[in-house]
Amino acid sequence: MLQAAIKVLLTAVLVVAISEASKRSTVLGGIIASLPLTSLLAFVWLYGETGDTAKIAQLSSSIFWYVLPSLVLFLALPVLLTRGFDFWLSLAIASALTFAAYLLMPAVLARLGVTL
Repeated sequence: MLQAAIKVLLTAVLVVAISEASKRSTVLGGIIASLPLTSLLAFVWLYGETGDTAKIAQLSSSIFWYVLPSLVLFLALPVLLTRGFDFWLSLAIASALTFAAYLLMPAVLARLGVTL
């Protein structure tokens, strides 16, 4: 239970740090948010709990492939916002497009012969 609480606390600190940094500089916030800190924490937690490096390698590979559809959000959101769409509507549309990209990703990977 303590380990889960520490995980939640560290994750919350990370999100708050990104938010606070973004208030001062969107570039700094973007740099911090783009760092694979969450992935690094996941690797550390998984290794600490299992000691299984094969699982770490599989997780890392999965993260790589599933970062690609997540990029749809970062492409669609600024386009919608700069075209005058309301923030919440833009966020909903960009999220829906991202969700669709995630649903398509397994089919794309299968065509490429990639198994996760």
